[in-house]
Amino acid sequence: MTTQRDIKIPSSCPAELALKVINGRWKLLILKELFTGKKRFGELQRAVGGVTQKVLTQQLRELELDGIVDRVVYPEIPPKVEYSLTLLGESLQPLTEMMHDWGVHRADRDR
Repeated sequence: MTTQRDIKIPSSCPAELALKVINGRWKLLILKELFTGKKRFGELQRAVGGVTQKVLTQQLRELELDGIVDRVVYPEIPPKVEYSLTLLGESLQPLTEMMHDWGVHRADRDR
């Protein structure tokens, strides 16, 4: 059974809650990959590139505990595990696209 992480955020700042959930060196890249559909662990590790197995596992667990990612383990040998976004996770796509657009605009401005 999955339980939520205990994230202490002042109730007056919902934006800070959103940042706490997606904060992590690799979380936005993980989300980007999962926006296109289900992925196995190895697929995510190759797609994200540069992330260690330990850190990827940690980031995925945090996203799962926050209700962003769903993890399904199939009873096979070797075990098959797939990761996908929950509805809450899918709702982050417009936010990440806006962050991307802001970054592009900012990079253009700084040239």
